[in-house]
Amino acid sequence: MSTFWSIWITVITLGSIFGCLGLLWMCNKNDTGVKEGESMGHSFDGIEELNNPLPTWWKYLFIFTCIGGFIYFALYPGLGAYKGLLGWTSTNEYQREVSSADDKYAAVFNKLVKTEESNFTEYREITDIAKDPEAVKVGQRLFLQNCSQCHGSDARGAKGFPNLTDNNWLYGGTTTDIKNTIMHGRNGVMPAWLSVLGDKKVDLVTTYVVGLSGRRVNARDEAAGKEIFLQTCAACHGADAKGMTMLGAPNLTDKIWLYGGSRKTIEQTIKYGRNGAMPTWSKILGEDKITLLTGYVYSLNVK
Repeated sequence: MSTFWSIWITVITLGSIFGCLGLLWMCNKNDTGVKEGESMGHSFDGIEELNNPLPTWWKYLFIFTCIGGFIYFALYPGLGAYKGLLGWTSTNEYQREVSSADDKYAAVFNKLVKTEESNFTEYREITDIAKDPEAVKVGQRLFLQNCSQCHGSDARGAKGFPNLTDNNWLYGGTTTDIKNTIMHGRNGVMPAWLSVLGDKKVDLVTTYVVGLSGRRVNARDEAAGKEIFLQTCAACHGADAKGMTMLGAPNLTDKIWLYGGSRKTIEQTIKYGRNGAMPTWSKILGEDKITLLTGYVYSLNVK
């Protein structure tokens, strides 16, 4: 926070409290020229206004509230960049709550992912976890808390976020592949080709890619696009355009599109590229939770 905004917030905050105290002091003065308890000379509907002071209990409660405000802002952050005498932060409070929850439920997660025969020291096979209703239920809850924002509550994904239920995997669908993806994240990069190929060649490659998924296209343009594809795109997607899981290059022949399969969308992808990032969760969730998550995701594809 800049010095200006820090001072600005501090002035407004403290000014409001002092303003309330000033208003209380002004209202507590008798400048009417009428003695306390006597009539102010106003009446309406049989009700007469008397010059009564503020209730004592209300006045002191107001003062104590303002004093409490000063104490609060001295102890906790609230005055711009001032951190407070206690050094409290919402981040530290969150981490404390997370640590407390981890300590409380660690044994539960440990029991679900490790074998009793090894005294809960060796991990169970994820294929077994995927068949355990209780483990899958916990894995689903972890998914809803941490993954559904991108992949959806039903894990069917959205534009730019893979469907996890269709058994189509960019980086491989084995239990090891899925766990590595969750643990360490993925960074998919599709380079932009417009500056290299130009509009005409991009249009030809687009025609070829559109034809790969069974749609009717101009045969001559398709053949020309294939030549360009083999020279520029096959290094990642393969000469057969079926992709490479090692690189995260998608299969272009299966009618499954991460960013959409319309001709316009495919053309934009080739022209401007795509950058998809799957964050790493190892430090946030830990291996036990990630193992349960892997079991849940794997269970979505077990037929």
